[in-house]
Amino acid sequence: MAHARKQGAAGAVQSVDRAVSVLEILARDGEAGVTEIAAELDVHKSTAFRLLGVLENRGLVAQVGDRGKYCLGAGVLRLAGAAAVRLDISQEGVPVCREVADELGETVNIAVLDEDAAVNIMQARGTASVAAQNWLGRRTPLHATSSGKVLLAHLPPAPREDLLARPLHRFTEHTVTGAAPLRAELATVLEQGYALTAEELEPGLAAVAAPVRAHDGEVIAAISVSGPVYRLNPDRLAEVARRVVAAGTELSRRMGYGF
Repeated sequence: MAHARKQGAAGAVQSVDRAVSVLEILARDGEAGVTEIAAELDVHKSTAFRLLGVLENRGLVAQVGDRGKYCLGAGVLRLAGAAAVRLDISQEGVPVCREVADELGETVNIAVLDEDAAVNIMQARGTASVAAQNWLGRRTPLHATSSGKVLLAHLPPAPREDLLARPLHRFTEHTVTGAAPLRAELATVLEQGYALTAEELEPGLAAVAAPVRAHDGEVIAAISVSGPVYRLNPDRLAEVARRVVAAGTELSRRMGYGF
């Protein structure tokens, strides 16, 4: 049985490798038929046809009219666009995050939506946060983080409600786990332009986040400032919120919004 599992795993890897090769062939040649692809991959035509069928079902390749040819599909553009956005935000966000971190002394993060979580793709640490936790690359829950609430609030109604209908895990006694109160909080986020959290993900941690928009106005990320509650206390939160909103506006401008 172990041998069969190894063979199955090896076959899966080979199939992935061949599928990637198909995409590379179409990227290089523009279009190609089943016979051409099978010959280049050195596989039977039926194998090439199955690979193309799977890729077509995922929108990664498309048939060219009725000529039996295939080309790259719109799904490739979607994936490339998502990757480009992340790279652009990471690049453009460096000076913005660094300036805010230096000014406030706290940790600054940029997060993007990844299915049902927020993923931090950029981080800058301020002088007061030298011992702070590293959030870079970490997936964090949408309902218990300031960045997550910004991203959740700006989702279209249908996907937002789908996420709110799922069980909301309680991380601390302050985590909002009810759909109704969270829905009301998201309405406040949209109204005031930023989200606040205090000890909802981890005890002692507070954060403020604001949206980052693309050239078309769509919210594509959130920029946040986080730190201990004794520094991000109610007296200071208004000041921090103003600075985070300004940083979100600046990063949105760098991403082409407002031109």
